[in-house]
Amino acid sequence: MDDPSKPASWFDRLLNRFTHEPEDREELREQLHAAFERNLMDAEALSMIEGVLSFSEQSVRDVMVQRSQITVLKLEDSIEKWLPQLIETGHSRFPVIGDDKDDIKGILLAKDLLHYFHQPDAFDVKKVLRPVVFVPESKPLNALLRDFRASKTHMAIVVDEYGGVSGLVTIEDVLEEIVGEIDDEHDLEEQEDDIVPVRGGRYRVRATTAIDDFNTFFDSTLPDDEVDTVGGLVMANLGYVPTRGEGLQLDDWHFTVIRADSRRLHALLVERRAAKPS
Repeated sequence: MDDPSKPASWFDRLLNRFTHEPEDREELREQLHAAFERNLMDAEALSMIEGVLSFSEQSVRDVMVQRSQITVLKLEDSIEKWLPQLIETGHSRFPVIGDDKDDIKGILLAKDLLHYFHQPDAFDVKKVLRPVVFVPESKPLNALLRDFRASKTHMAIVVDEYGGVSGLVTIEDVLEEIVGEIDDEHDLEEQEDDIVPVRGGRYRVRATTAIDDFNTFFDSTLPDDEVDTVGGLVMANLGYVPTRGEGLQLDDWHFTVIRADSRRLHALLVERRAAKPS
């Protein structure tokens, strides 16, 4: 029986907003989409709530970087030999290994190498390595997030049932399951695809994507006689540079701004949504 003195959780408060309480998660998702169609929430909020709903059902193995894709530094190598890897990848944290990837000595924070450039003769890399956190592949993501927050660590090494290293997971990997992909400046430069699928039949589209490429990808007929890019088309129709969260309906496509500055658009969330009859 519910304790009336216990404060209602955000989930309970969310359910109370519906006239008919859903019987299961699938029905809840249907009601959330209905609320979205009635403009009670925007596309980004819907995507985040859907991420929260699926979050507790996922484990570390669902989001981890596979062993073969982990960038590691060898403890026996010189710092000068490390530098090209640090610069090329742009990561902030690196596992440092001994003989192989199963022999992880610690985690190096790239910023700790500033001490080396300040006093190279006195620098001892072993003294700046951070402890390694190991987690099993089966660990639930919500439990991992609690551990990350409690320990104030941002990276964990994933091990299989035999104790071998099977992957790597970061707090960013976990949070992206809720809020969607988090791009930093390096990600934006390295991203090759202009159109990337996200949850719920939506797509993240770079604002500089050519309208012709957009039409080819979606088999659509957006006009390109006045502007060349998707971002340019959105701004031309609005008549100004929109801010994050603003939306626009063009033909059967709805565009929501997810990244912009005062001068231009950077990224849009796009979904096929038939225009409402006037």
